[in-house]
Amino acid sequence: MTKKKLFKELHDYIIIALAMLIGSIGWVVFLLPNDIGTGGIPGISSILYWGLKIPVQLTYLIVNLILLAFALRILGWKFCVKTIYAVLLFTLFVSLVQMLTKGNGLLHDQKFMATIIGGCFLGSSVGLGLSCNGSTGGSDVIAAMINKNHDISLGHVILLCDLCVITSSYLVLKDWEQVMYGYVVLFVSSFCVDYVVNTMRQSVQFFIISDHHEEIGHAINVDAQRGCTVIDGHGFYSGKEVKMLFVLTRKSESQKIFRLIDEIDPQAFVSQSAVIGVYGLGFDRFKVGNKKEKKAEPIASFSPQHS
Repeated sequence: MTKKKLFKELHDYIIIALAMLIGSIGWVVFLLPNDIGTGGIPGISSILYWGLKIPVQLTYLIVNLILLAFALRILGWKFCVKTIYAVLLFTLFVSLVQMLTKGNGLLHDQKFMATIIGGCFLGSSVGLGLSCNGSTGGSDVIAAMINKNHDISLGHVILLCDLCVITSSYLVLKDWEQVMYGYVVLFVSSFCVDYVVNTMRQSVQFFIISDHHEEIGHAINVDAQRGCTVIDGHGFYSGKEVKMLFVLTRKSESQKIFRLIDEIDPQAFVSQSAVIGVYGLGFDRFKVGNKKEKKAEPIASFSPQHS
């Protein structure tokens, strides 16, 4: 494993740990003490806790390990190892937060505010985990299995899976108002999942016109480790022949591209714009059926990474 890959893996595990801490706080501090349900395995654990007083961390751990045993073949070891790591950390953090708070939550007299904050915490936790190829387990694993081959919103899949869990919380809460709070948690958390995942994966494209295009292209290849495509053109007014670089990169890497351009040619003409999706080497993979995916392979090989 190269240093870059090792650093990337270490970064993922640190982000997953932070995500699990955020999610455990949202659940234990804002939702569970206020009898506000949520979806997935945390929702099932909450129902069993309210009805049978079974510790939430025990139910959460056992059900997730069973589910991951079935998901291992579809998602692969890399995803499942990170997910097992996330599940174990989430279980640990839930126990620690419960011990520190002694079961006392916040905002008992403002349940709607507790619902919003708890939903944001849980949704952000799931989104960060999925962005690092891990998850908190439960319906997140089901969503990841579907999203692996189909371009379906992660948040929408989680929402559909969790509606049944939230509705069933009425069996122990006997209060439709509390169930409605649970529905709000689902909508807020699903929005946060999509927002975080899309923000982490957002890509941008650059069009760069410069007399020093070779130096800029080389710097982008070597320092930013991104591919470039050279496009021949000419100015309509001046008639001058020009070379234009076409570059696709992650939004988080755009400042590095600007810095490289500025160091080589501060007078370069640069256009940057957001793109909806980038598929191919170095970016996302095609999410279509197997037959379509095979037909799409020649398109992926045209990625600027190969230019």
